[in-house]
Amino acid sequence: MSDTVTSAPALTTPTISGVIDDDRVLTLTMDDPSQSANTMNEPFGVSLGQTLDWLEANKDAYVGVVVTSAKDSFFSGGDLERLMNAGPGDEENIARDLDYTKLQFRRLETLGRPVVAALNGTALGGGLEIALACHHRIALSRNDARFGLPEVTLGLLPGAGGVTRTVRMLGLMPALMSVIGQGQRHHPAKALEVGIIDALVDSPEELLATAKAWVMANPDAVQPWDRKGFRIPGGTPSSPALMAQLPAFGATVRSQTKGAPMPAPISVLATAVEGAALDFDNATKVETRYCTALACGPVSGNLIKAMFFDMGAITKGASRPADVPRFTPTKALVLGAGMMGSAIAYVIASAGIPVVLRDVSAEAAEKGKGYSAALLDKAVAKGRRTADQRQALLDLITPTGDIADAQGCDLVVEAIFEDVAVKQNAFTEVEKYLADDALLCSNTSTLPITTLAEGVPRPAAFIGTHFFSPVDKMPLVEIVVGEQTDDVALARAFDFVRAIKKTPIVVNDSHGFFTTRVIGQFMDEAIALVAEGVHPASVEQAALQAGYPSGALALMDEISLTLSRHIREGMAQAFGDKWVPSVGYPLVDRMIDEFGRPGRKAGAGFYAYDESGRKAGIWPGLIEHYTRDDHGIPWEDMGERMLIAQTLDTVRCLDAGVLRTVADANVGSILGIGFPAWTGGVLQYANQFRGGLAGFVARADELHARYGERFAVPDSLRTRAAADERYL
Repeated sequence: MSDTVTSAPALTTPTISGVIDDDRVLTLTMDDPSQSANTMNEPFGVSLGQTLDWLEANKDAYVGVVVTSAKDSFFSGGDLERLMNAGPGDEENIARDLDYTKLQFRRLETLGRPVVAALNGTALGGGLEIALACHHRIALSRNDARFGLPEVTLGLLPGAGGVTRTVRMLGLMPALMSVIGQGQRHHPAKALEVGIIDALVDSPEELLATAKAWVMANPDAVQPWDRKGFRIPGGTPSSPALMAQLPAFGATVRSQTKGAPMPAPISVLATAVEGAALDFDNATKVETRYCTALACGPVSGNLIKAMFFDMGAITKGASRPADVPRFTPTKALVLGAGMMGSAIAYVIASAGIPVVLRDVSAEAAEKGKGYSAALLDKAVAKGRRTADQRQALLDLITPTGDIADAQGCDLVVEAIFEDVAVKQNAFTEVEKYLADDALLCSNTSTLPITTLAEGVPRPAAFIGTHFFSPVDKMPLVEIVVGEQTDDVALARAFDFVRAIKKTPIVVNDSHGFFTTRVIGQFMDEAIALVAEGVHPASVEQAALQAGYPSGALALMDEISLTLSRHIREGMAQAFGDKWVPSVGYPLVDRMIDEFGRPGRKAGAGFYAYDESGRKAGIWPGLIEHYTRDDHGIPWEDMGERMLIAQTLDTVRCLDAGVLRTVADANVGSILGIGFPAWTGGVLQYANQFRGGLAGFVARADELHARYGERFAVPDSLRTRAAADERYL
C-alpha cells in the first residue's frame, strides 16, 4: 500500500479536514483551531454536518475513512460549559442538539464505506461516542491515554449514542458494569479487554498504517446492529437469564446513591434497559429523553462546575505562585511511621520518589514499611501490579531509626503526635542533615502552622500538608500557608502534591484550617439531633439520604470521640467568645467518661462492634438514654441541618480569609470531607438552593429561630443574597 498522500485537502471545514491518499483512503483529521482539545462545540457541529454532506455526495472518490485528530488527545467530549448552564426551559434545544449529533453519527456508520477511528490519545465521553460510530477502533498504546464514557460521574449519561451502542456491542450487563454505569476511565489495555477498543499499536505511524490497512481489508464493513438477524449479546431484558442479573446492578446503584438525590445512575440503568428492548432508532430516542432531563436538572450543573471547572482551576495551578520554578523531590523524608506516616511514605514511593521512613526505632520504622508491603501484596493478588513492580516500589522506602539517614533529603513530611513541642523538636533535630533548601511540611490536621513554625529553623520554608485517611485512597491534600510561609514553599508544596497524584487545595492558617473545622459541623449537628431525642438510626439515614458517604455517628467512631473532644477543646480555646458550643457535646463527654465508649478502635462507640471490629448495630444504650418519640424534629430538617451548618461555617472561613477561593471550598468539601457530591460542593450548595442564595438565607433563618445561634447567617452572605449574587 502506498504511503503517499495528496497534499491538497479534499475537504475543509472549520474543525475537520480530509485528505485522500493514492489508495483512495480518506483521512479525516479533527483540529479545532480555537482550543487545545477537540470538543462538541458549535463549530464542531457545523463541521460534522458539512463533512457528512461531503462524504455522502462524493462516495466514489474514496474507498474508506480513517477518523483521527491533530491534537494530543483524540477528542475531549461535550461542551460542558453549555451543559453546566442548561436548566428548565432548555429541554427543546438540548434534545435537538443531541438528536442532530446522533443523526450525523448514524450517517457516518451507514455510509456504505468502512470507517475506522485512529485514536491517537484520550477519547472520553463524546470523543468515544465518535469512535463507537465507526466500524473499528484502533488506539495508540499510551500510558496517559484514557477511554470511557464518564458522563454519569458528572450527573449525565452518554447522550450521543453511547448507551445505545455499548449495550449492542457488549451486552446489557457488561455495558452497565464496565462502561456506562459507573463511568470508568480505562487505560488502553483495559479498554481493549472491555471491548470498547479493537486493537492497540505502539507508534503514530503504525496507528495510521494499521487503520488504512483495515479499511482496505474490510470494504463491506457494517455495524453489528445493522446486520440482518442481529441480537444483543446476552439477550434482551425479557430473557430470564438477563432478568436474573439485573438486580445486581440495581443493588450497585442503591449502594452508590444510598437514597441521595443522584438521578444519573438510575437514568443510565433505565435508558439501557428500555433501549435494549427496542430497535436501534427508538433506543436512541429513549437515550435523548433521559439525557435531556439530566442536563436540564440541577445536579449535572453542580457536578460539572465542581468536578470539571473548579477541579480544572485547581489542578492547572490557579493557587500556585506562577514565577517559581517547578519542583520535583529527589529524596523525601517522612517523620513518623505510624498509620499516617507509613501511608504517606507509600504514596511518595508510588510516585517514584525515594523516601526515608524514620521513627524512634528501626523496628518501628520497619513495621511502618510493612504497611506498604501489605497494600502491594493485595495489588499483586488482584493483578494490578507484578511481583517485580512490588519489589521496585518497596526498594524506594528506607525504614530507619537513625536520623542521619535523612542526609540530603529535599522534602520532609512530618506525621507525628499532635503536640506543638514534639513536632518542633522533630524538625530541629533533622535540620542539619537536610538539603539547604529542603521543603518542610507538617501533616497536622488542626495545629496552626504559624505556631509550629515558631520553633522551626527556616519558617519561610515551613508549610502544612494535611493528608486524609486512608492516604492511599483519599485524593485530597489541604496545603496550609502560615504567616511566614513564602511563595517558594507554597509553589513547591503544590508541585509535590501534584507529583504524588493528589489534588491540592490551598488555605490560610487557622486552628482547624478549613476541612477539620467544617467536617466538625457535620458531626456536631448529627450528635445534637441524637441529644434532642431523634433515633440514632434515623440520624444516620438522614445523612445518607442527604448524600453523605457515611453516617456522622459512624464517622465519629472512626475518628474517635476522644480525639474529637481534643480538637473541640483546642478550637474553643482558639476562637474564644466567638465559639458556639453544640448541644451534642455533653452527650460525647458522657459517652467517653460515663459509658467508656470512645470509638471503634476501643471496640465501643456510638456503634457496637464484634470481635473482628465490624459494626454490629447502634449501641442499644444510646437509644435507651436519648431516643424520644416526642422530639418534634421534622425529617426534612435533619439532613438540611447538617448541610446548612457546614455551609454557614464555610462562609465564615471565606470571610476570615481561611479559604482563598470558592473552587477550593467546593472541591475540598467533596474530596476531603465527604460533602455530598450532588450539590457541587459546600458553597455551590448555597448557590443552587431552592430560591438561590435568598432561599438559602431564608431557610437558615428558619433553622436559626428553631435551633439556635449556630445557624446565624453571616452578614456577607445576607448582603450577597440581597444583591442576587452567587459564589463563583
